[in-house]
Amino acid sequence: MTNEVPDSKWPSYVDESLLSKTQGNETQDLFTQKDGLSFAGIHIILDCWGASRLNDLAHIESALREAIRVSGATLLHIHLHHFTPNGGVSGVAVLAESHISIHTWPERDYAALDIFMCGDTHPEKAIPVFEAAFKTHSTTVTTHLRGVVPPPSLSKQQQASTNNNEIGS
Repeated sequence: MTNEVPDSKWPSYVDESLLSKTQGNETQDLFTQKDGLSFAGIHIILDCWGASRLNDLAHIESALREAIRVSGATLLHIHLHHFTPNGGVSGVAVLAESHISIHTWPERDYAALDIFMCGDTHPEKAIPVFEAAFKTHSTTVTTHLRGVVPPPSLSKQQQASTNNNEIGS
């Protein structure tokens, strides 16, 4: 499979060959087990400053595909939207393991990426891909574990308090 997308399917593309990998009658538990914790996935918020090529759809798609590859995720669908006349792109790569979204402001040399993956993936490996692709001068990375399963020893009231703290309430 190549990274080339047929023009007739641009800018929305579904790789039909990958859909069969995610369909079937088996139920998979894609929660992650790490350092004694069980959680839905890792959510990375990536701010890229001093970035370039932020209005180049083909370049952004290529960066998304490479980030997905190195992370060990499964691409289901990419959709990118180019804003005109002043540029900027918003888009999402829908993954079997969740998603990567991107929003760019070329006039500010800024890109905001949201990388959320569950299962046996490595979303942190996507960070250097985007830093290199957009030649960023600086990045800010925030990592959050989504859906942390509370230990069974916590009372329901403590669990509710823990859940509320996760979303900043």
